[in-house]
Amino acid sequence: MDKEADKEFLEFLVKSLVDHPDDVKVDRRVDEMGVLLTLKVHPMDMGQVVGRQGATAKAIRSLLRIVGVKNNARVNLKIEEPEGSTRSPRFRPTSTRVFGEAGDGEAGGSRPHDRPSGEKGDF
Repeated sequence: MDKEADKEFLEFLVKSLVDHPDDVKVDRRVDEMGVLLTLKVHPMDMGQVVGRQGATAKAIRSLLRIVGVKNNARVNLKIEEPEGSTRSPRFRPTSTRVFGEAGDGEAGGSRPHDRPSGEKGDF
């Protein structure tokens, strides 16, 4: 494999995931810490690249680690968040909830059924 295999792999992988593949840009820098790949994507594609609770980004980093081991290099990934990127809010502040929406006549709360589906734990 050539020295830019990690960059080419990341470009291929991310372009396969996003809706705007022409906007995928990868910058590769090498220093004493290893290889740093900086990823830029279309603002509307950030959610697809990061994934729920960062699962997709974590998987991409794991794959890049494997590519790095194969090429005897430490590969790190930095995902730049573009201006105007869209992320769904984790929860609505209690001040925007409508009275009675949370049930039992309360304007909000932290009971499990008040949280958006798929979330666990405290905020």
